[in-house]
Amino acid sequence: MTGAPASAAVTGAPAVRCTGLEYAFGDAKAVDGLDLEVRTGEVFGLLGPNGAGKTTAIRAITTLLPVRPDMVRVFGHDCAREQMAVRRLLGYVPQQLSADANLTGRENVALFARVFDVPRRERAARVAEALGAVDLGDAADRLAGTYSGGMVRRLELAQALVSAPRLLILDEPTIGLDPIARDGVWERIHQVRAATGMTVLVTTHYMEEADEHCARIGLMHHGRVRAVGTPDELRAGLAREGAERAPTLEDVFRHYAGSALAGGGGTEEGGDFRDVRSTRRTASRVG
Repeated sequence: MTGAPASAAVTGAPAVRCTGLEYAFGDAKAVDGLDLEVRTGEVFGLLGPNGAGKTTAIRAITTLLPVRPDMVRVFGHDCAREQMAVRRLLGYVPQQLSADANLTGRENVALFARVFDVPRRERAARVAEALGAVDLGDAADRLAGTYSGGMVRRLELAQALVSAPRLLILDEPTIGLDPIARDGVWERIHQVRAATGMTVLVTTHYMEEADEHCARIGLMHHGRVRAVGTPDELRAGLAREGAERAPTLEDVFRHYAGSALAGGGGTEEGGDFRDVRSTRRTASRVG
């Protein structure tokens, strides 16, 4: 897929930079002085237990939550002062279901093309290109309500890709999917990234997924990032001489978060459209 023009980003700026990001819901501080940098072109995983502040941070980065100036920048653009410039650089797949069961796959993606102001003369081609990129071309004119769970997630990925984003943000992109469907989603992400140089910021509860697909990982707990590094660096930092086995990424997670992951936050069944909707509602309540 065609990437956004280079002039849309400030030269040399990281894809994302959060500096002392804070956000509270009433008296509850969800994000508490978050410092985070995502390098241009990398796949960065933001991990943490439920309630760590990951989704709140994502919503601040995507301009869905208001922040003070200079707290969050995307490719050098201030999320407080330059919201529209930031939004033009983003593709976002939220936890909550964003596809409409009563529209076809093509109609769902076309709706997002209009929302993201894709030029009218380019829309049909860009919609077809996005659907093809996630291998939904043959199912494009079926109602989304007939799709399997894996197809629904790939459809939402197409919705996010139709604007040719510089930064793709995925909040629990494979929650509730079986391992084969998860692999399919990641295969499409890597194909598009290889073709465009797109940066990917992802939250996930699946340790093996983060280990395999993320160049670097940030472990978030109580509203702050507690450790950052490659999976190997994080494991090496926890390794102890004389230990019976080498630490896993889940061991690192437990060390910094004080708890284990609870089965990925949802059922591991592909299911259908209704199953996906139910799983996402549950995840959004506890995330």
